[in-house]
Amino acid sequence: MNSDSKPQIQDGSYSLSTGDDESDSPCIGICTTLYDEICQGCGRTLSEVSNWVFLSDEEKASVWKRVREDGTAMRFQRQLKENKPA
Repeated sequence: MNSDSKPQIQDGSYSLSTGDDESDSPCIGICTTLYDEICQGCGRTLSEVSNWVFLSDEEKASVWKRVREDGTAMRFQRQLKENKPA
């Protein structure tokens, strides 16, 4: 691990544990759609979650753009807490 960047974990677990932006998928491993069709963990629709592996890069980019702009998914709330100055 170099001193000026986040931990380098080879198995990809960093993406799920903190919801970083380097992951292919917005998934943070907290899947819940209790009251609507939007996952509260990542902000994607049920269709987007189930078809993610079949989406083109452009379609994935569009979903990422939408969930980032919305910013209400747990993924983004975690990032805000982790990046908040002490």
